[in-house]
Amino acid sequence: MNLTPGRQQGLTLISLVFVLGLIGFFTLLTLKIVPIYLDHGKVKSALEALKQMPDLQTLSEFEIRDSLTKRFNINYVYDVNQDDITVVRHGDYVKVDIEYETVVKLVGNLSALAEFHDSFEVGQK
Repeated sequence: MNLTPGRQQGLTLISLVFVLGLIGFFTLLTLKIVPIYLDHGKVKSALEALKQMPDLQTLSEFEIRDSLTKRFNINYVYDVNQDDITVVRHGDYVKVDIEYETVVKLVGNLSALAEFHDSFEVGQK
């Protein structure tokens, strides 16, 4: 049997540990980051549903904020609070702006920050 090093193949133990560590790190990253973007999709759908409301231009700023907050609570979105929602009204013109950030702790003192900014306008200025 010829056991020359040139004919042997496979991973060493160190290489295997390194590859498994990389797979574990990216799996952890995916499991932590994907829910942030799923929640952002819920925020965008709540904004779109609010935009489609026929009586939106008659609602007060408080009623618009309250409607969005209720939609967020129904969809279990807890990263957006009322301070992150800005409503501007001038006659029939309504602009709703949501700017928020989410921080997710990854490992130890390592965190990931995601910043989001969504808005829509209805009516004429």
